[in-house]
Amino acid sequence: MDRRTFIAGSLAAVAAGPARANQAGTPEAAGFWAPLQRQVGDRLLDVRSPLVAAARGDTDIGALMRQLKNPYYLGDEPGLTQTLGWTGAWTSQPSLKAVAARSVEDVSAAVRFARDSKVPLVVKGGGHSYFGNSNRAGSLLVWTRRLRDVQLHDAFKGAAWPADAPPVPAISVGAGCIWGEVYRAAARQGRYVQGGGCLTVGVTGFTLGGGFGSFSKQFGTGAANLIEAEIVTADGSPLVVNAHSHPDLFYALRGGGGGTFGIATRLTMKTHDLPERFGAAIFDVAAADDAAWRTLVGRVVDFYAEDLFNSHWGEQIRFNRGRRLSVSMVCHGLDEARIRQVWEPFLGFLRSRPADYALKAEPMIVEIPGRSFWDPEFLRSVPGIVLGDDRPGAPKENIFWAGNLGEAGQTLHAYQSAWLPADLLAPARRGALVDALIAGAGEWSVTLHMNKGLAGGTADALGATRETATNPAVLDAFALLICAADGPPVWPGIEGHAPDTALARKEAERVASAMAPFRTLVPNAGAYMSEADYFQPDWQQAYWGSNYPRLAAVKRRYDPGNLFRGHHCVAPA
Repeated sequence: MDRRTFIAGSLAAVAAGPARANQAGTPEAAGFWAPLQRQVGDRLLDVRSPLVAAARGDTDIGALMRQLKNPYYLGDEPGLTQTLGWTGAWTSQPSLKAVAARSVEDVSAAVRFARDSKVPLVVKGGGHSYFGNSNRAGSLLVWTRRLRDVQLHDAFKGAAWPADAPPVPAISVGAGCIWGEVYRAAARQGRYVQGGGCLTVGVTGFTLGGGFGSFSKQFGTGAANLIEAEIVTADGSPLVVNAHSHPDLFYALRGGGGGTFGIATRLTMKTHDLPERFGAAIFDVAAADDAAWRTLVGRVVDFYAEDLFNSHWGEQIRFNRGRRLSVSMVCHGLDEARIRQVWEPFLGFLRSRPADYALKAEPMIVEIPGRSFWDPEFLRSVPGIVLGDDRPGAPKENIFWAGNLGEAGQTLHAYQSAWLPADLLAPARRGALVDALIAGAGEWSVTLHMNKGLAGGTADALGATRETATNPAVLDAFALLICAADGPPVWPGIEGHAPDTALARKEAERVASAMAPFRTLVPNAGAYMSEADYFQPDWQQAYWGSNYPRLAAVKRRYDPGNLFRGHHCVAPA
């Protein structure tokens, strides 16, 4: 068999899913899908993958590669995912069919059909799962993209709430919403909702997985802000769950993982007063030699511990190979004058030693009005901040942060995370943290995501998050350390764009080496389930800690047959 014949046969198998004869009762049999078709009508779709078409030579590969860098294109294709795979772990595969749900009844019909017919079931909203849990060959996809209603409430009271329970300001959103549209809807009414930093991330997967935004030290996790959900469970029943209605299931939805306990169709979250202003400090600086680099790393750790370790500041500081520091910090509630005042001691130190430190450009210190922070027109007026959906006729609201461009269509080579406890910021322990940062960055870039650890946060943020299923280690962590490697869009069989397994393996080894000093510094550190290692050992403990047995019991009650399954997802006890 020649190579072309082999590839053609492989692609046919991929497109068809698991190889089975066209026998009665199998998805390939005539009439198999008819019962579902009668219930959902034209919402039952055949799923076609542009990647399969490209591998067959049936499409313009160059044009497709450009489209794969557009997160809105990826989100609008039921046969694609935002991440195209993880080399050595999974590759994005299209489902056989998709139900493009427009109602909870559509979702219920799909769940009952999958349960009764034994067809594997997956669910996709934003499609950002790094573990590939929103795709599976040979499956039925429940695609929630079209569930996009948004409703703000001045005074929300949930189902079965006690009569004396006070109503709260809230926002209800369909399961297919992405954060950009939700932020804008809330901001227009002077409200803020705790969501993700990436504007194209789906609300549902983010929230049910825990969910950290830029200002989580102030407002808590996404899961902590969830006050009610409408969800279809494994028996096809739609339930409204909150702290007073199915409280065990509500607990599991707050950080136990998306698509694990059922399929959410609507979420309701608390809203907060919109901050008057947001701000940012963004710059890159390179050190001239190893001695200057050690001093710089020590200085930035001291500066964070003494001036930024509070609920105003979030986002990240990256320690790069080549002795380069990248700062991308954002804040709320501070005007530009105050931001400059906060940063002047650190920037003044850099400027006082031009032989040792070179700023790549003048640091960007900005203040942004609260109502403008997600406004497309305003953001497009600021050079280099956002990019837009470049498809003809695309809505002007379709924007995404320029810094997220590399994530669209990426293929992961490695991804590891670990929560770092706040006691590392104590003066006596900072030296050990500095040593680990220098050693790690000598192998691969390592990043401290300050907003993904809640130590230093408000009492409300800590208290609300303590009631969720997220690993309690997050409460004592000042940051989530992330070290990752990825590449541009690739897919098996696409000429000139096939995975480079040797490169991926080499980079994965470098990532492991970079993480080693931190594994020694913080043995058995917890990890954030939505941004973690596909090959994470002891993942139940890493993601949920002491909360896992409770989650497994909820899973046993509501999905004993494990209809909703995925890689590193809670299984029935």
